[in-house]
Amino acid sequence: MHKIDLPKWNPKIVSYDFYLVIQKVLCGSLFALLGGCNNPLIPPSAPDPMSPVRVQTVVAMQVPVVRSTRQPATIIAFYETQLRAKVSGYVTTVNADLGDIVSPGQQLAALAIPELEMKRQTLLSKIELSAAEEQGAVAGVSLAEATVASTKARLEQARSELGSAQALLEAAEAEFQRTDDLVQRGSLQSRVLDEVRKRRDVGLAARAAAESAEQSAAAEVSVAESQRNAAEAKLKVAAVQTKVAKHELAELDVLIQYGQITAPFAGIVTKRNVNLGDLVNGSTEHGSEPLFTVSQLSRVRIQIPVPETDAPFIGPGDSVSVSFPAFPAEPPIQAPVARVARSLDPSSRTMVVEVEIDNPEGKLLPGMFGDAQIDLGTETVANLLPSQAIRFDQNGKAFVYALDEEHKVTVIEVKTGLDTGTEIEIRSGIAPGQVVIDSHLQRFATGQIVQPL
Repeated sequence: MHKIDLPKWNPKIVSYDFYLVIQKVLCGSLFALLGGCNNPLIPPSAPDPMSPVRVQTVVAMQVPVVRSTRQPATIIAFYETQLRAKVSGYVTTVNADLGDIVSPGQQLAALAIPELEMKRQTLLSKIELSAAEEQGAVAGVSLAEATVASTKARLEQARSELGSAQALLEAAEAEFQRTDDLVQRGSLQSRVLDEVRKRRDVGLAARAAAESAEQSAAAEVSVAESQRNAAEAKLKVAAVQTKVAKHELAELDVLIQYGQITAPFAGIVTKRNVNLGDLVNGSTEHGSEPLFTVSQLSRVRIQIPVPETDAPFIGPGDSVSVSFPAFPAEPPIQAPVARVARSLDPSSRTMVVEVEIDNPEGKLLPGMFGDAQIDLGTETVANLLPSQAIRFDQNGKAFVYALDEEHKVTVIEVKTGLDTGTEIEIRSGIAPGQVVIDSHLQRFATGQIVQPL
């Protein structure tokens, strides 16, 4: 009878049950050749497969730490503007190209807008016509004022004549009364009274004529004043028409000015989407292709999305260290937090944190990726576990295998926080001092008994 030496059971590689299955398969396969297997192949001192699994354990401990967070960072231009034309026209000049450095107010392109130029000439003619009408209205007002003055003079003359007629009438009336009294007493003949009566009647007629002349002069003054008011109103209309035409011209000049595409600030042309002779349709709607994109890169922003768990602890002035894979030999850039969004993005549950840094050489480009570490404030006490003691299920939820005094396993879901690379903060789920199973290949179930080493 041949004796076959099979590999000894190693509990760190396979379970004992699996080892027995392998042994039986090998024995059955070699039985015909070797005449069977000897029972002595089974180690007489093999452990009981029902015995508790031996595990390493660790204890959750409260440790003073300086809270920080490490997140991806992205460079963006300090300012970036997309330039579009508000009016339609043909491109007649292109003065800037991709990568050009531009200064504020520098012309990048110019459009020819024939219809607006024609409309401008029409408005200029309209202004000239309004100005001429305004001058005519001024002359009309002057003439009306002269007429008013003339009629007022005639009115004064009529009133003076009326006063004279009234005085003569009063003298004639007094003479008539005196003569009538003398005639009544017989001192004078009645024919003398008739002569005096005629002079009184002439005075009455003269006064009536003077009153009519006064009324006529007053009416002429009213007419002249009305004509003057009409002339002044016409002047106002002409002046307003001239003003409106000038405002229309100014508005049109603003539209024509939109045909001059200029740089809003000092920067670099990072996009150019226009060529000489292109017809620009004047669309300013969001999503339409800009003619130019100008970015300010002498100073850039670094945007860092911070997760919800760290967002409440970050504020302006916190220290940030940023390194860039594009410059592996250079030390990280140190800068303070410039501003925080104070609001979470609903899609990612992160808050944007911004850092500003000077970029005089222009080597930091928009879109460049970096790695940022933010110190979240003063030293705090955190409940830490080694990273390998924390497991994650298929949904990404963290859990640990907690042990009680009887070495019984309990699967507990935990909420994690600070990650130092070797240790992870446990914010909820277990208390400090809790014993949990350290790194192990086997999965455990609640209620299972294990043997701590």
